[in-house]
Amino acid sequence: MSTPKGHSAATHTAPSSSVLEFANALWRVRRPKPFVLVIEGEVGSTEPTDYLHDQLLLPEWREAFYQLVDATGLVVCLNSHTQHPTYRDVRGRSSKGRLSQGEYYHHDGCTGPVKPRFVEIRCPIQPQTRGVATAVAPHRDVVKAMVQVLPAELAATAALATQDMSPEALDQMDDAALDQLQGLITRTVRKKLNAEGARSYFRQVDAAANAYFEPWALGESRFIANANSGITMQHRRAYQAPHTGGVANGHLVKRWTNEELLLPGQVVDQALIAALCSEEGDEVDGERAEGCYLGAH
Repeated sequence: MSTPKGHSAATHTAPSSSVLEFANALWRVRRPKPFVLVIEGEVGSTEPTDYLHDQLLLPEWREAFYQLVDATGLVVCLNSHTQHPTYRDVRGRSSKGRLSQGEYYHHDGCTGPVKPRFVEIRCPIQPQTRGVATAVAPHRDVVKAMVQVLPAELAATAALATQDMSPEALDQMDDAALDQLQGLITRTVRKKLNAEGARSYFRQVDAAANAYFEPWALGESRFIANANSGITMQHRRAYQAPHTGGVANGHLVKRWTNEELLLPGQVVDQALIAALCSEEGDEVDGERAEGCYLGAH
């Protein structure tokens, strides 16, 4: 089955395993979850190529591809080999004694008035594989799951006891209200549980939210809808076993593709990029990190 070319492709729902016609090419695709579209590569091609920049993100197709991300939630591009200079290392590292800020579900740019449209996180082709998962799920599903698996003793704390966390109330909340409640729950979990207790809690959240946390493949990019007209997602660094440290692990890179990979004639908003990057300090920068990921944003 194929889709129409151009902007109309953004609203197409591909079947579980199919062929997508897009950008004057045919692509092998599958849908492991309703909010995930996996592009395995071009039909007939077996070697990794830079099809992201050479085809999908060409100026004439870029907005249509972005709309596909908006409408889907998470678009995964496998078997993509690129050394494009716009990528930068993902900041922040986890310790055995405490969670890094990236281990809590979050949007990118959560404290500022302007957020990136989506974030592209990438596992470059490198000698070392990536052993730590990145869990991705729709924002509303994440908050519902956080409430569903919240231990009763935490729900009874002063910060949460007065909150209406019934399914009916959650269904009525807008994004700002969901952010507010999520911030309260995350701060409570952080204060009341030790590191592995918090990691165990978020593993339960991953399962209850039906999160996508497939192992990273070398040469994989994940486009995660972050602030857009369609499905808003959240993501987190997800250890699926107790974090003991000292394990070799492949690194990730990222960019805010809509804001940093520009069309001819466009100029990077350096103030916006600087503000967004200021949220990405390591966990030692407690106040700034708490304001970003744990505050009532």
